[in-house]
Amino acid sequence: MDTLPIVSAFDGDPPPFELLAQKNGFRYWMASDLARALGYQDTEPLHKALNKALAVCMMLNINVVENFTSIEQGRTPEYRLSRFACYLTVMNADTRNVLVAKAQVFFAGLAEEFWEAMQQNAEVERLVVRGEISHHEKSLASVAARSGVEDYARFQNAGYVGMYNMPIWKLKNFKRFDGPGTLLDRMGRDELAANLFRLTQTEAKIHNEGIKGQQPLETAAETVGRIVRNAVIQISGKPPEHLPLSTPIADTKKSIKATQRAFKKLDKNK
Repeated sequence: MDTLPIVSAFDGDPPPFELLAQKNGFRYWMASDLARALGYQDTEPLHKALNKALAVCMMLNINVVENFTSIEQGRTPEYRLSRFACYLTVMNADTRNVLVAKAQVFFAGLAEEFWEAMQQNAEVERLVVRGEISHHEKSLASVAARSGVEDYARFQNAGYVGMYNMPIWKLKNFKRFDGPGTLLDRMGRDELAANLFRLTQTEAKIHNEGIKGQQPLETAAETVGRIVRNAVIQISGKPPEHLPLSTPIADTKKSIKATQRAFKKLDKNK
């Protein structure tokens, strides 16, 4: 297929992006065509965004095969992408690229009816980070158990004390969190990212220093939490306990699923 002018791929009526679509059982776009529409020579710069998009589908139990069809083609991965897969990929792509920003506006416009007043790229990324935290919480718990933690709740709480200057129960009261779900499910993207860094670096410290025993492990968790706390203050100008709560992550999941259904219906009628 001939490459369309990338400067106008998401402008016009219809925009050239729509003309790149193909159909074979379902309406799809080649990942390489999406990459070129975003100004890239191949799909390599989108590799990380594609992986995050796949992760979102799996977290939400959205049929991956209906949205991503992998094609064996050389060294770089190639996919047939549904409109929803294109949307998730673009929302996770590098916004320093002006064409990515233009594409995000295009997709946000399509989804506006179903996802009003939401900073969609931040919310999709927030969901990805929340999923990564769940994975690393399990990994850290396993490492801590092998290293001699006898009371995991105390070890876990030490990390919060380091990062927030207070235990988790007091933090919930401070932030006026009343559930359901966990406090992590109400944290915004940046606060989640800081906690993800805290978890991964606590695990790394235990590994690198060979730390053993309940008290030394608690000290390690609190030390890393304190380092992350100082970084948050330096970057944002406020301590992490003052970062505002966001919408429940369950609402974000519902919104993304609604967008997926809307896009599917849109392409079914084309």
